[in-house]
Amino acid sequence: MDWLFLLVAGVAEVCGVMGINQVNRKKNFLSFTMLIGGFFISFLFLSLAMRTISMSTAYAVWTGIGAVGSVLVGMILYGESKQWLRILFILMIVLAVIGLKLID
Repeated sequence: MDWLFLLVAGVAEVCGVMGINQVNRKKNFLSFTMLIGGFFISFLFLSLAMRTISMSTAYAVWTGIGAVGSVLVGMILYGESKQWLRILFILMIVLAVIGLKLID
C-alpha cells in the first residue's frame, strides 16, 4: 500500500509542477489551487509512504516520478522538445528508480 502512496505522491508532484507553469502563464484561483493542492497532496502521501519505505528510496522514487512526469507533461501538453536524447535520459531515470525499488 505504501508504494501506491508513493505513486500518488509522485503524480501529485507533477500536478504541483503543472500548477507552477499555470501560475506563470495566468495567475488565477485555479492555477494557485493546482500548485498548492498538488504539492500538499504530494507531501502528505510521501510522508505516508515513508512509514515503511526508507527515506532515501522514497525520496529518490518520488523525485524520479516527478521529474519524468514533468518532462512527459511538458512534451505532450506544452510542446517541449521530443529529442531522442531527452527520451534516453528519461529512460535512464526510470531504470534507476526501478533499480532502487529492487534493492530496497
